[in-house]
Amino acid sequence: MNERPDIEAVFWDIGGVILRMESVRAAHREFVDRLCAEYPAAAGSDAALDRWRDVLGTYFGDREGTAFRPAREGYRRAVDEILAVDPDETEWESLFRRIRDERAAPNPDAVAALEELADAPLHQGVISDVDDDEGEQLLRTFGVWDAMDSYTASEAVGRTKPDPAMFETALGKAEVEPARAVMIGDRYEHDMHGGTQAGLLTVAYGAEDGPAVDIAFDDLRELPDWLGVSE
Repeated sequence: MNERPDIEAVFWDIGGVILRMESVRAAHREFVDRLCAEYPAAAGSDAALDRWRDVLGTYFGDREGTAFRPAREGYRRAVDEILAVDPDETEWESLFRRIRDERAAPNPDAVAALEELADAPLHQGVISDVDDDEGEQLLRTFGVWDAMDSYTASEAVGRTKPDPAMFETALGKAEVEPARAVMIGDRYEHDMHGGTQAGLLTVAYGAEDGPAVDIAFDDLRELPDWLGVSE
């Protein structure tokens, strides 16, 4: 589908679209290194990083269906596995937030499109599987929080994509019909399939191709032109 749609709302995923995921992995690496350097650890930093990843993978993988699990609890469990002391006796949370805010990097193409669309006559929002405060802080750090008209995080809904509740909640905030809304995401099952099932048009950015993809972009700066709102 390449014809310009009549769109009233655009919804963004955060991780992998607005947020560069490689910067998240680098932040986690630095956090684990610092944690092991500042507190008694059960293993060296390389082994600790492997354990960190395993614990988080199991934590999120064990959730039931689309039920939401807060990332902060996963981080706490992973820290508990890494350290030889009680996490409550440390300042791991403030260290984690500080490194996240310093190292998390935005996708400049997405930021450019976001800023251009902020002046367009349409609703711009977020639909993302994040903890409420973490997603908001990332958008504030990137300077795009004020470009959003709505913010729908999984923590507030209690579900993750592709659950219809995520899309229905966001559409309700925008007060638009699904056929006049676009979901921009990087995961086929969650963003493309979930968006299509909810009746939205879908824009793939890094997501695999398939019947649920209406259009794909390698450079999100092309998005405003496709929407017909380019300067």
